[in-house]
Amino acid sequence: MSKEIKSASVTVPFGGAYNDVDFCLRVRDAGYRIAWTPYAQLTHYESKSRGGDEKDPVKARRFAAEQQRLYEVHGKANILHDPYYNPNLTMDREDFSESDDLRGLKEGRITVQWRE
Repeated sequence: MSKEIKSASVTVPFGGAYNDVDFCLRVRDAGYRIAWTPYAQLTHYESKSRGGDEKDPVKARRFAAEQQRLYEVHGKANILHDPYYNPNLTMDREDFSESDDLRGLKEGRITVQWRE
């Protein structure tokens, strides 16, 4: 598997951002599954080695270009509509909080019409 996935990603690797996302999408595209377990504890220090992308204009442009490239390589819809993302969580913010629709259902502001 590693040769198959690696050979696909070596052609034009991502420069800094999205290497992990690109790899997972290539694994999935190759027909493999990505397993998740609540018993593993992993720590990912985002941008620790290269510094943040937000404050440096050059890094911010590179980040935006890599995001656009990710959309071009894997399809924007494929990125924005992750089949494994919990639909109860928001897509409006990056804090993985409850979606407004779920909150509205709980508070009774939104109702669901059940089919008979």
